[in-house]
Amino acid sequence: MDTEIRQFFDRFMSDFPGFSGERIASRYAAPYMAVHADGSARLLATPADIVAYFDGVLDDYRRMGCIGCRYQQLQVQPLGAHAALATVTWVLEKADAQVLSSWRESYTLVRIDGQLKIRASVDHAP
Repeated sequence: MDTEIRQFFDRFMSDFPGFSGERIASRYAAPYMAVHADGSARLLATPADIVAYFDGVLDDYRRMGCIGCRYQQLQVQPLGAHAALATVTWVLEKADAQVLSSWRESYTLVRIDGQLKIRASVDHAP
């Protein structure tokens, strides 16, 4: 499962510069819960809610000068044959290769119809 999850995040990273909320949202399963570093949570009940959420997030990143992202320090904890907890450090990058932002995030991934999907994510507190 480690290789499959690495490929999942590799595709995420390669699709990110397109700034398509729909493309990013395709990796998530509804309902999806996003837990922020301050402990607040947002429940996105439908695929359309997830697309709208990521359209907003990506628009914010683009306004800040972001052109891409990369992940590092992937850790995977299998949760049986059809689920896993994956944790990565995300790095947002500007055109001049400067780091715009970095944070650690954990994802609950589940296999749905043969594909891994994110059911929940938690931003780690600084």
